[in-house]
Amino acid sequence: MWSLALGTAATRTTNPLLLALLLAVSGYVVVTCRPENPGARSYTAFVKLALAVLVVRLVFATLLGSPIPGTHVLVTLPEIPLPHWAQGIRLGGAVTAEALVFALYDGLKLATLLVCVGAANALASPARLLKSLPGALYETGVAVVVALTFAPHLVADVRRLRAARRLRGRPDRGVRGLLHVGLPVLEGALERSVALAAAMDARGYGRTAEVPPAVRRTTAVLTLGGLLGVCAGTYGLLTAEGGTYGLPVLGVGLAAALAGLWLGGRRSPRTRYRPDTWNLRSCLVAGSGGAVAGLLSLAAARDPGALHPGVVPLAAPALPLWPAAAVLLGLLPAFAAPAPPPAPRRPEPPRRPESHRPEAPAVPGPAPAPVPTATTTAEESS
Repeated sequence: MWSLALGTAATRTTNPLLLALLLAVSGYVVVTCRPENPGARSYTAFVKLALAVLVVRLVFATLLGSPIPGTHVLVTLPEIPLPHWAQGIRLGGAVTAEALVFALYDGLKLATLLVCVGAANALASPARLLKSLPGALYETGVAVVVALTFAPHLVADVRRLRAARRLRGRPDRGVRGLLHVGLPVLEGALERSVALAAAMDARGYGRTAEVPPAVRRTTAVLTLGGLLGVCAGTYGLLTAEGGTYGLPVLGVGLAAALAGLWLGGRRSPRTRYRPDTWNLRSCLVAGSGGAVAGLLSLAAARDPGALHPGVVPLAAPALPLWPAAAVLLGLLPAFAAPAPPPAPRRPEPPRRPESHRPEAPAVPGPAPAPVPTATTTAEESS
C-alpha cells in the first residue's frame, strides 16, 4: 500500500524536483528495510528498467518529434518525407530544447512509477500478502502472487547463471552472453512452474465447499451490484453533475461488494496458520504513503503550475515547499517498520591445533640424547 501510494503520487506531478525526491525517499526506505533474501535484489533491476524507459522516451522525442513547439533548436536531423495519411508524424527534423525537456519530465514520471513498483517487489512478502486476502479473492490472489514473484526469481536466476559463467571463464555480457543465459533462465522458470503446480495440487488447491444455491445467487448479486455501484459512485464524484449522488452510491456499492466477498469466502475452506495482525506499525506505514498521495493530489488541484512546470518558455522548475514536505512523510516506514532480521552467519570451522601430539610430562632423569639433524655427520651419529 505504501509503494502503490507513492506511485500514485508520482502520477500527480511532472516536477523533476518532486520526482527526484520521491525516488530518494523510496530508495532510502528500501535500503533501510530490505530483507536479506534474493527477491530484495530486484529493486536494482527496476532502477535499470526505469533508466531504460527514460532513455527510450528521449530517443523517441528526438526521432519522432514532439507536439510541443519550441524556438531553441539544438540540432536538425535529416527529415524523411511521409505520405499524406501520416499527417502529424515526422521522422527527423529539428530537435528543440523544449521538446527534450518535455520528454524528460514525462519519462521521469513513468520511471518514478516503475521504481515505486520495484520497491513493492523488494519489500513486500507475496506469501504474507496472500494470507491476508479474503477467501473470495484467493484464486485471484494466487495469480497476483505468482506474477509478483516472477521478477525477483528472474533476477536471482540471471545473477546465479552469470556468476557461474564467470567462474568457468565464459563471457556473461553482450548479446552472446544474453543468448547463453536466456535458455537456462526459461528452463528454470518452467521447472518452477511445474513445482508450484504440484505443490498447489498436493495442498488441495481449488477445493470448494458446498453452499446452498441461495447463498451463491446472493453472493453474485451483491458482488456484481456492489461493483456497479462503485463505478457509478466514482463517476458521480468525478463529474460536476453527479456530485450529489456520487458519495452515497459509492458507499452503498462498497458495502454490497464487501458483503459479497464475505459470503463468497465461505466456499473456500482454508485455515490460517499464524495470521498476520494489523497493528500500529502497519497503520503508520500504510498511512504515510496514503498521506503522500492525498496531499500531492490536493496540491495538483490547488496549484497545478507548481506541480506541472511549463516548458514554453524554458525556465528552471521551482521546488514547492509544502508538497516537498508531504513527500518526506514517505520516510516514516524507515523508522516505524520493524528492522529486518539479520542474515544467519555461517559457523566458523574449528581451528586446527598447531601440534596433534600431546606434550609428555617432565620426568626427572638423565637428559635425552640429541636427535640427529640433517647436518650431523656419520661419526657424530655413531
